[in-house]
Amino acid sequence: MNKTQHYIQGKWIDGTGDGTPILDSVTGEHFTSVTTEGLDVPGILQYGREKGETLRKMTFQQRGLMLKKLAMYLVKHKDPFYELSYRTGATRVDSWIDIEGGFGNLFANASLRKLFPDQSYHVEGDPIDLSRGGRFMAHHIMVPRLGVAVHINAFNFPVWGMLEKCAVNWMAGMPAVVLPAPQTAYLTELVVKEIIASGILPEGALQLISGTTPGILDTVQSQDVVTFTGSASTGKILRNNPQIIEESVPFTMETDSLNASILGQDAIPGTPEFDLFIKEVRKEMTVKCGQKCTAIRRIIVPSTLMEDVQNELGKQLDKITIGDPRLKEVRMGALVNDAQRNSVKEQVQKIAKTANIVYGSLDEVETIGADAKKGAFIKPILLREDNPFKNEAAHITEAFGPVSTMMPYKNMDEAIELAQMGKGS
Repeated sequence: MNKTQHYIQGKWIDGTGDGTPILDSVTGEHFTSVTTEGLDVPGILQYGREKGETLRKMTFQQRGLMLKKLAMYLVKHKDPFYELSYRTGATRVDSWIDIEGGFGNLFANASLRKLFPDQSYHVEGDPIDLSRGGRFMAHHIMVPRLGVAVHINAFNFPVWGMLEKCAVNWMAGMPAVVLPAPQTAYLTELVVKEIIASGILPEGALQLISGTTPGILDTVQSQDVVTFTGSASTGKILRNNPQIIEESVPFTMETDSLNASILGQDAIPGTPEFDLFIKEVRKEMTVKCGQKCTAIRRIIVPSTLMEDVQNELGKQLDKITIGDPRLKEVRMGALVNDAQRNSVKEQVQKIAKTANIVYGSLDEVETIGADAKKGAFIKPILLREDNPFKNEAAHITEAFGPVSTMMPYKNMDEAIELAQMGKGS
């Protein structure tokens, strides 16, 4: 059985042991495994720190042109990425967001070189006089950190998730150690293989550890940085790692979000705004099978328009065909795996203790070109919470799939209060 490989210390290697089976999201086929057993994690981080000297010495102009060259190279080699991405349950449109959205991050960061000098550091702003007569002054100078950027990523964007972070640290002159989520690490692996084959990056600028790696933070140092994208519960555990605290390592965390979309009181049926609202809610519920941190989880609607929104949104969701994402007629593929489907169902059931499921079913789904029992398919679920100020489940529970909850408001103050109950989402 094939194993998803790691690119560490300048070479591709397999982990030891059988590893964790990874299944095709659509067919349920076991086609690869992930294992990080046998890896010298402290050695990997130290290798990046030492080899990062080349990247640190490059000027902003050189780094920016390097990113642009890499982006253009990947665009020319993107077709295999799309083909493999189908295994994640993603349609062509879903994959475009992930794959070419990732390339877009490289292009965008490359263009930032125009804002910086042709040198390896940046003098920020003007000197600040902190005393009379200029005897005591301060001036910010931005230089590359001497460590590595450790990126622990989520399963939903295996390409974008890597490139949006790496583009930043490469532009800043820092090497990266990327840890994609095991469920979709095989797609990240394919992209990294193409990146390494291009020869565009200096050695050590990118290392890949494909899968969950216990102890990855145990030897981080004060010059390193760590980013995490995933569940809030996991993020809190990582953020409180003793080594992170002891070394004061910068830790950036992106976790659960319960984004809201508010329909204005004057956006009644028949207006362009009403139609746009329905269209965007449907899209955000179903693109990537709802596995997006930007998906609309809470639909805040004037109380007088609840029935209209429920009926029209139901009609539009009826048009969403589910099945093999390779088929042109399919609009929504599968969740990443059966475990994720079970998780979505559990979260929906929590919300449904007070809210009603007004569209969809947790147990039945019709598919095109795929076996609904073998793939991780689920029907879009629309819930209705008529007492959102009393019942908080819809404000604190994220079902990370094609799920959203309607809730009414009477005036704009109530709409704002409901939005704020998501605590910043």
